[in-house]
Amino acid sequence: MGVTSEQRFGEFVVVRRHEGLDHVAELVLDRPEAMNAVSTAMARSIADACAALGADQGVRATVLTSSHERAFCVGADLKERNSLTDAELVRQRPTARAAYTGVLELPMPVVAAVHGFALGGGFELALACDVIVADRTALVGLPEVSVGVIPGGGGTQLLPRRVGAARAAELVFSARRVEAAEARELGLVDELVEAGRDREEALALGARIAANSPVGLRAAKRALRLGQGLDLRAGLEVEDAAWRSVAFSGDRAEGVAAFNEKRKPSWPGE
Repeated sequence: MGVTSEQRFGEFVVVRRHEGLDHVAELVLDRPEAMNAVSTAMARSIADACAALGADQGVRATVLTSSHERAFCVGADLKERNSLTDAELVRQRPTARAAYTGVLELPMPVVAAVHGFALGGGFELALACDVIVADRTALVGLPEVSVGVIPGGGGTQLLPRRVGAARAAELVFSARRVEAAEARELGLVDELVEAGRDREEALALGARIAANSPVGLRAAKRALRLGQGLDLRAGLEVEDAAWRSVAFSGDRAEGVAAFNEKRKPSWPGE
């Protein structure tokens, strides 16, 4: 699987496109010397990369990966944090938040490929994705209270949406790390694969997703995200609005025609 293009955002983030994976972008966390600990510079690069991906109508699926063999991401750069004054930490907060919301607000489906350590902000980056593929080396958790803070990259809101309020409370309050098998059992990750295969399997899932209508994918993601937490009646109104946004699209016309003509769709993306 050759790389057809590569764009670097700052020193620590790379966006790659691959031969044979049409319309799939790989967003690579690339600070291996620090196990992808999220510094201010890295947070800024993640946000910039997500802004570029979000504006690219040719991307139908994004896969978030790591260049480090033993870690997805160990969370915030605590060495950097230790050097910040209170005023500097306040100024840094919007930059840090922008990294997590950048992933969370990507308009296309996003798959995380997790192996090794995915802790604190690292696990929050995965939680910001739509699907988490993990291999058997994965170790996940939100241990922030053990260092005197709380999950601040969306963890207190995203984790209970995955596993329920009581389970999320136990995991956050205990600060415990969860190994791969239990993580799959609890719903902290969605797919569990053999060691070393998380990236390959996540890219393959991205390719399966990207074969579908780009208009339909983005509308379905809006409906899924906006409908969370609403009562059923309100959620169905969100769904109806999303349906109306695609019902008269070129993608819908092409999809119906291709089905009836027993051929592969050629999506216009509009």
